[in-house]
Amino acid sequence: MSNEIEAIKDPGLPAHVHRRADTDPKAALKAERQVAILFLLSALGTLTLIGSYFFIPQDAFIFFPVLGNTNAHQLFLGLGMAASLFFIGMGAIHWAKTLMPDEEVIIQRHEFRSEDEDRADLIATAKAGAAAAGLGRRSLIKRSLALSLGLVGLSPLILLRDLGPLPGDELKKTSWKAGTRLVTDPGDRPIRADDLEVGAVAQTLPQIGEGVHRKLSDIGKDAVLLIRLRPEEFNLDAERLSWTHEGIIAFSKICSHMGCAVALYEQQTKHLLCPCHQSTFDVTRAAKVIFGPSARPLPQLAITVDSEGYLIAKQPFSEPVGPSFWERSS
Repeated sequence: MSNEIEAIKDPGLPAHVHRRADTDPKAALKAERQVAILFLLSALGTLTLIGSYFFIPQDAFIFFPVLGNTNAHQLFLGLGMAASLFFIGMGAIHWAKTLMPDEEVIIQRHEFRSEDEDRADLIATAKAGAAAAGLGRRSLIKRSLALSLGLVGLSPLILLRDLGPLPGDELKKTSWKAGTRLVTDPGDRPIRADDLEVGAVAQTLPQIGEGVHRKLSDIGKDAVLLIRLRPEEFNLDAERLSWTHEGIIAFSKICSHMGCAVALYEQQTKHLLCPCHQSTFDVTRAAKVIFGPSARPLPQLAITVDSEGYLIAKQPFSEPVGPSFWERSS
């Protein structure tokens, strides 16, 4: 039996009914124009999206039936994107239903690796199919499709701008600096070393001036956990040990995996646990990762006390806090 693709000729099947566009050149031309119009409407939708993004202020409002007083910027962004995707899909469907080949075919089963001659025949058949789809001779469809696809591709590039400016070195900065007092969260009360018993844990933030409001973005980077152990329980090198005070050690509360809050402390094992993905850090060894997906220990904040006996930071964090980002080198 031949391995070539051939038309089905089964007397049990009803006779194939050709479409008007298959037999009437005028109907084919009409269908071609309809497809082109749909692609052009898609292009118009993309231009609406781009125009809305650049020329309609974000705080502009418009009365829209059913929706009432609506943000015009967001409304036309959504309508533009919906139109660009809807009409390009409708154009492709209409093209396939009215102009692409409409014959039932069957391919006979053959070995996975065909003969070279058969492979060459397949390539020739594919080229013939592409030609039958009308790309070569239907220049109007080809050009309008290229226009709509090209403009649709611009949409995500334009909207990527809404991700905000590149962070630069902002992710490496926190509010901690030498001499900054540690205060309770909540409460903003300065902390003394004797406020913490052995085994106690406290969440702290850097002290800010009176009347100054904390930024949410700063809280996300500044949160620190204080944990008190017996000094002999630490297994630290000399430098890291000097960053502690009377058994009190401080770590960033932001997990080094995905940025969740490390909120669970196992007093018996001296382990910190991130509840999101179960990364586990050993407090006695400078928050070394002992389980889970985190690749780095929690950054340690060097602490000491001031002349009044309150806990303060010796220096800022020596490395960025939180999860990985492109510019991070550690």
